[in-house]
Amino acid sequence: MTTADRRSLGAFVVASVLFGGTFVAVKAGLDYFPPLLFVALRFDIAAVALLAYAAATTPRGELLPRTPRDVAGVLATGVLAIGLTNALLFVGQTHTTSAVAAIVFSLNPILTPVFAALVLADERLSRRGLAGMALGFVGVALVVNPDPAMLLDLGVGKAILLAGAVAGALGSVLIRWAGGSLSSTARTAWGLPFAAVLCHFLSWTAGESARTITWNTEAILALAYVGLLAGAVAYIAYFGLLDAAGAIRANLVFYAVPVVAALGGWALLGEVVSQLAVGGFVTIFVGFAVLGSESIDVRAALDRLRDRAGDSVDVLDADALDVDDSTCVDIDSD
Repeated sequence: MTTADRRSLGAFVVASVLFGGTFVAVKAGLDYFPPLLFVALRFDIAAVALLAYAAATTPRGELLPRTPRDVAGVLATGVLAIGLTNALLFVGQTHTTSAVAAIVFSLNPILTPVFAALVLADERLSRRGLAGMALGFVGVALVVNPDPAMLLDLGVGKAILLAGAVAGALGSVLIRWAGGSLSSTARTAWGLPFAAVLCHFLSWTAGESARTITWNTEAILALAYVGLLAGAVAYIAYFGLLDAAGAIRANLVFYAVPVVAALGGWALLGEVVSQLAVGGFVTIFVGFAVLGSESIDVRAALDRLRDRAGDSVDVLDADALDVDDSTCVDIDSD
């Protein structure tokens, strides 16, 4: 495994673990915050933290957007991939359960290849990739195991969540399309203020008020988690992974999120992990394995093995000939 592969794997794990706690933290925080104001405050905190981090770690000449593509990447990040996606997630969760929200948002990796096929020339899924995607989604459904009646009831909450999944998938593809010279950290740092402004505007138009917030320990912990951990830190990992691995593979994070949430509930809250959920873990793993096998050219690998085997046979033949030649010389000399 190369250094780049290890970094991508590390970013995937960090993003999965931190995003995995988002659904629980959001559901807890919505008892104390209006939904749009909650997500706006989240981005206020994340923006301050990430801008400070970017200023401390990025050379000044590489910090500012310089080209139209840089600006397009910042807007795709702030308005779509972060702002609108999370605004719809927070509002949607006020109308449904965390389990249903998790499975609807897991449509993101399925929607991403659709947009990628329209916009990106270098990201396509083969039949094997589509099979891996399908297995991953089935695994998510087994892990989450929502009430079928509730899932099939197409209410306003699921419609809002689906719109959020669409916004996230489209945003990630447009970020890849824009390219630009900014690092993922600098691009995200500039995108977060746009997300915050958008969500404050939506909160204001919805008539939400800061006077309705109930401040207590649980509310502060929920806001700190979604702002700093599932916000600034997770975004550094996720958008770095997006640049390194592409939109399709980066969004597989949303298949791992329900697994992390289920295991976290088991480890920290004593929640029971059902046999169905274990089957879901295995199914998601198989889906990842099928997707990962796309990067392996099986035919070329077999050809290399055949060539190596042929080289070994040639070496053995040569050694045998050397032995025969020496033997003949000895006989002649006698």
